[in-house]
Amino acid sequence: MPSSMTAFARQQCDHEWGTLVWEIRSVNHRYLEPSFRLPDSLRHLEGVLREKMRSALQRGKVEAQLKFHGSAELNTTISINDDVLTQLQSTVTHITGRLPGCAPLNPLEILRWPGLIIEREQDTKIIEEKALQLFKATLDSLIQHREREGAQLKLHIEDRLQAVSATVASIRNDLPRILAAQAERIRVQFADLQLQVEPTRLEQEIVLVTQKADIHEEVDRLDTHVKEVLHTLNQNVSVGRRLDFLMQELNREANTICSKAIVTSTTFDAVALKVLIEQMREQIQNIE
Repeated sequence: MPSSMTAFARQQCDHEWGTLVWEIRSVNHRYLEPSFRLPDSLRHLEGVLREKMRSALQRGKVEAQLKFHGSAELNTTISINDDVLTQLQSTVTHITGRLPGCAPLNPLEILRWPGLIIEREQDTKIIEEKALQLFKATLDSLIQHREREGAQLKLHIEDRLQAVSATVASIRNDLPRILAAQAERIRVQFADLQLQVEPTRLEQEIVLVTQKADIHEEVDRLDTHVKEVLHTLNQNVSVGRRLDFLMQELNREANTICSKAIVTSTTFDAVALKVLIEQMREQIQNIE
């Protein structure tokens, strides 16, 4: 079953120490190109996250962002290190004693002193564990989104493959009549010109012209490629590149039919094939 490379997933979990939010979005790309935006305190997890993503996805430009919001209680509670404050007060008193004309110290400036504010320690291991668990859930959600869209893309491609098969069948059915009409046209032209040609020579000319216009091989290859596309669509592996190659082969046969066409109807059918193939190719650009 093919998977789309275009998807979005978002997961959030709330804890007493804060909220974690993962957002992952992916678009089509020739290879897998992951990028991460992480809080500074969790940036060291990027290597592990990359490995998890590479084991789950094969292609696509994937952007993953983790947001961490600490709880309001942790952010608003301020604890002062009294030992540091005592040392700072003693130093200020000493300085003002030596320099009685100096301006008084601003309390807000004191709060900037390193080590004066005691930050409540959070259990970083728990945060890391929850961030990794939430990443897995978000990645699973992204994969499910890609699979759902891939199933829709498969239906679109199968519909166009049916149209291709119908057009190929029409070309195949008309081919004997077209070749016979072309042979008769040559005979009539020779007769109108009153050319004295040996019957054997005339038949050789007819065979040569009909061979150049014969597209049985191209029609047979189109049927074979259609079957291979259907087979590939049912594989449980990354199939995007394989499908893209098959679209090139389908287009090659349609071009050959167009160049060999000796009647307008065949040209129109070949153009219709090229349109259907291009529509499938555009859809396949999004398949992993």
